[in-house]
Amino acid sequence: MFVENRNFIKILLFTTFFVSIFSCTDFTTEDSNQVKLNLIEFHLDEAKDENKSLDEKKKSIDIAYSLFSTLDNSLYKVEKAKEISSIYYDLKDYEASKKMDEKMLTLSLSLKDSIGIAKSYANLGIYYRNIQLDSAYVNFHRANKIYKSFDDKNDKDPKTYAIDHGKVLIDLAKLSRKVKDYGKSEDLTIQAIEKFELVNNKAYLALSYNNLGIVSKHLERYDDAVTYYTKVIEYAKNTKRDTLYATLSYNNIGTVYKSQKKYEEAKTSFKKGLEYSNFLSKRPERYARLLDNYAYARFLSGEDNDEILNLFKKTLTIRDSLKDYVGISTNTLHLAEYYQSQGNDSIAKFYAQRAREASAKVNNNVELLQSYQLLSQVSDSKEGLQYAQNYIKLNDSLQREERLFKNKFARIRFETEEKVEKIAQISRENQLLIFAILGLSILFLLGYVIFRQQQSNKELLFEQKQQQSNQEIYRLLLSQQLKLEEGRKLEQHRMSEELHDGVLGRLFGVRLSLDGINQRANDGFTDARNKYIDELKSIEKEIRLISHDLGTETLSPDIAYVDVVESLVSDLCTVHKMEFEFSNDENIDWETIDDQKKVNLFRIIQESLQNIFKHAKAKSVKIKFDYIDDKINLTILDDGIGFKSSKVKRGIGLKNITSRVTQMNGVVDFISNQDSGTKVSVGIPI
Repeated sequence: MFVENRNFIKILLFTTFFVSIFSCTDFTTEDSNQVKLNLIEFHLDEAKDENKSLDEKKKSIDIAYSLFSTLDNSLYKVEKAKEISSIYYDLKDYEASKKMDEKMLTLSLSLKDSIGIAKSYANLGIYYRNIQLDSAYVNFHRANKIYKSFDDKNDKDPKTYAIDHGKVLIDLAKLSRKVKDYGKSEDLTIQAIEKFELVNNKAYLALSYNNLGIVSKHLERYDDAVTYYTKVIEYAKNTKRDTLYATLSYNNIGTVYKSQKKYEEAKTSFKKGLEYSNFLSKRPERYARLLDNYAYARFLSGEDNDEILNLFKKTLTIRDSLKDYVGISTNTLHLAEYYQSQGNDSIAKFYAQRAREASAKVNNNVELLQSYQLLSQVSDSKEGLQYAQNYIKLNDSLQREERLFKNKFARIRFETEEKVEKIAQISRENQLLIFAILGLSILFLLGYVIFRQQQSNKELLFEQKQQQSNQEIYRLLLSQQLKLEEGRKLEQHRMSEELHDGVLGRLFGVRLSLDGINQRANDGFTDARNKYIDELKSIEKEIRLISHDLGTETLSPDIAYVDVVESLVSDLCTVHKMEFEFSNDENIDWETIDDQKKVNLFRIIQESLQNIFKHAKAKSVKIKFDYIDDKINLTILDDGIGFKSSKVKRGIGLKNITSRVTQMNGVVDFISNQDSGTKVSVGIPI
């Protein structure tokens, strides 16, 4: 906290100390300033002393801040502001650090210190990067523009600010990666690598290649990803984080191989990471991640033993103890997949629900989507449909959010460019230019107003022309789409007629010829010819069904809808040797019914008949259309063996029927008891 929050006694003692020093007659202003500088340095050193407690460090940095506030504006004060901000950040007092960065920015602007301005924006970007992506991007982008202006003007040694500029570039790259702008992220990372190579900073080179590896994996350039992760290990050698990057990279390489379904290579990579046992024993979160990934690779490779389950449960126990919700969401998803593969949907559902809760806590939308997908598979039809709808809704929302952030980032780059360039040039302004601007300000303002008015008129005219062009393009695309659809329907109808009138006619002629030969010949091959005649009859029925299916997909206006449906029922029941009854309410005006509804009803009948033929063992079926209270009611009744009501939740065909009815805002009921037939009732509003 800042000095205002210290207790009264400390303030009183501190004030008394300064009054006693500065009241001495022999003490000059220069001497008093030196005392303040010495005290600031002393308390900054105290705040950074690792042997001090957290409270002692906070007290020291608060005192340093209070002394800092009494300093005159200078580049030294800018430097101390940066140092104080960094210490507050290390002490996890992020709000105090942010306030210090804002003071540093104001001070740097007043001194026209471009480097100080750039560092202030970079620090503010760090503050916002995990809580507000667009604000973080604004600040990092402003810092980047200032550093880039130095490169363009060649008025500073690039090595003096290479690390600071590279850090800003890699932060911009990570933000772009978060919103799936992988091309921009890759470009920014390469720029960062160029900066770090100037000063041979291997630690940040390792960080940069790690980001390139992640981007390459998302772009499915798996070989590149493995190469980059290998470079991470090489660059990190002999640095303070060599073991950290080694375990991280072996884990990442394993996930790349897992994405390629190279499970043996994945297991080998994860095992290499697990070999750093001393390092991992002090970092249980990283150990659990590697162990979980290793178990998951074994599971995906087809291994089926209790050891895999024990490994999953071991890692989950570790993550539960750490309250590592990111890890818990991943772990429970793996357990859900495991139990689903074992056919134990109830336990799979339990872990999928845990994954959903954990991922929601940490806003891990990728694994939240996976949990919805799993829950839709292991739940009953109604609940599964709800989870599927949640999946679609969240997926659409994330895509919209990603597009929104991409657009925001592009707009930020455009809107801040002119402003940042002006800030970068502040230090180069001179007094003569200022006087000239003041003398010509009125004339310039008038010219500017006229110019802006002309530009506004041009922009308005351009927008109008662009809108007209867009409308014309849309009209042409719509017209083209209609023509394509019309052509598709014509071709489909032509194929139906060709099958029916051409191929079917020729098969019929061959069959008649064989019948004629049978009637005239008695050569011992009659049975063989009868076999082929029966085969030809079967082929004719199949072709007639295909022709009928092609012809009804488009619902030709030349054929009555009731005739199409009755023909479908007749053909299918004849092929499967089943009796049928079909009736249609004359009050239904099919010509006024939407084509999509008619196609859906047609497919519901088709799906129901296929279910009856496959499973019901029925001898007869009754299909009826009724018109009651502005609704079309479809009833399909068979006299088959029926089914247990509990199994209706598992039927994919019944889910398809439910989905079609839902699209039409209708209702459907499946009524069945074992050995007493099945009744499907569908009600559709007109």
